[in-house]
Amino acid sequence: MISKRLEARFYKLSSGKEPVREWLLKFEKEDRKKIGLDIKTVEFGWPIVMPVCKPLGRGLYEIRSNLEGGKISRVIFCIHENLMVLLHGFIKKSQKTPTKE
Repeated sequence: MISKRLEARFYKLSSGKEPVREWLLKFEKEDRKKIGLDIKTVEFGWPIVMPVCKPLGRGLYEIRSNLEGGKISRVIFCIHENLMVLLHGFIKKSQKTPTKE
């Protein structure tokens, strides 16, 4: 059996909210499944590169998912103590990732 190289965890705010989990729950089932499979690919295949994962610099990485209707999602994560910490998720609206994201 193949084991995970990293385990994904949602970043949790002091309020107890998990922004990426809440963001994911807004999607239709098929899109959530696609993003989840891409996260799983990184968990089991780390280190992994394009087209699923891309380093952004300063210890940040993005998981790249192509969703229904031509939408493109990104989940930003870092690695801390052998955990993949899911920090932020957004839908991409242009070729270049906006600085604020």
